[in-house]
Amino acid sequence: MRRMCGLTACAATLIMAPAWAQSSAASAPGPWTDCTTLSDNTARLACFDRWAARQTSASALAADAAPPAPTPPAGTPVAEASTTESARVTAIDDDLTERPCSDPQSSPLSRFWELEPASDCGTFGIRGYRPLSLSWIGSDSVNKAPSSPAAGHTVTTPVNYSTSETRIQLSVRTKIARGLLTEGDSPRRDSLWFGYTQQSYWQLFNGDISRPFRSTDHEPELTYIFPTDVPLQGGWRWRYAGLSLNHQSNGQSLPLSRSWNRIIAMVGIEKDDRFALTARAWARVPEKDEDDDNPDISDMIGRAELTGTWYVNKTNTLAMTLRHALRSSARGSVRLEWLRTIGSARANGEPSRLRFHTQLFSGYGDSLLDYNRKRTVLSLGLSLVDF
Repeated sequence: MRRMCGLTACAATLIMAPAWAQSSAASAPGPWTDCTTLSDNTARLACFDRWAARQTSASALAADAAPPAPTPPAGTPVAEASTTESARVTAIDDDLTERPCSDPQSSPLSRFWELEPASDCGTFGIRGYRPLSLSWIGSDSVNKAPSSPAAGHTVTTPVNYSTSETRIQLSVRTKIARGLLTEGDSPRRDSLWFGYTQQSYWQLFNGDISRPFRSTDHEPELTYIFPTDVPLQGGWRWRYAGLSLNHQSNGQSLPLSRSWNRIIAMVGIEKDDRFALTARAWARVPEKDEDDDNPDISDMIGRAELTGTWYVNKTNTLAMTLRHALRSSARGSVRLEWLRTIGSARANGEPSRLRFHTQLFSGYGDSLLDYNRKRTVLSLGLSLVDF
């Protein structure tokens, strides 16, 4: 009988188990704070036990659903494996997040010619080239009767120009192609540029002759830049080589017409973010004698130039440009410059693009009209750079 009662009790328990479980689940507390409302110690402890069991089950289900973590190679220390995984995630984030062009972490030459992905601003955008500037200039002399060895290119009636005038320079460029020879070579970006520079001398303070523009030079050019990264002695790096087709003229009629065409080879090297050296050498495209406005221009302005730039800090920049004709009896020029930042810093922490610009020039070729006249010029003004 006792065995039969035991079997009956077991059967009853099995029959009632689902209902009991449903009732228990229904009465189970939600947050653990519900358990604190129970006054009976035994009931309160049982409530906490049930809450803990549910948390353990939920964690186990989440772990089963998550994809397995990659197994590091055999023998890899735990700390090294963690670091490797962190680096992999960071690399993915860097690939997914587009860095801004002209990244401040890029070097000055890389930003200027957009040599790398971090400094690449794309094509057909307007960029700065030479400084956009407005300056007052004072000179030791002024060319009142420009002349040239070419027939019909000498002014016979001098104009009473003033040695004090205003100089305006506009200079922009755009990248028209990239990846021509470096397609697929991601650390480097070659590029093809079209640039235009206009420099005008305005007799703003000469009311006696109605304040004319004494001279305006136009300089369009097509430039190809090939990036390099070759270590040199003393911590220097060779950063680019380039080739340019350059035309320069003043757009005037005889006897003031001046013009020439050049093929220019160029290179640039730099050391850290402090120093840069750029060199250019050119050969003039030959012209017929009857079409040549200035046959001796190469011997006057020069055949090569070297520019050294010292980025003293984020506020001050010093530069010097030397030109020479590479002949024993030839001439050339020297230009010294100081640029000082004006205005508050940009959003990325980089300094303002506006500069107080001081320049001292001495030699030949300050303008095309003065290509064969030596003069010394001091200029003070404002320049917009690196936009």
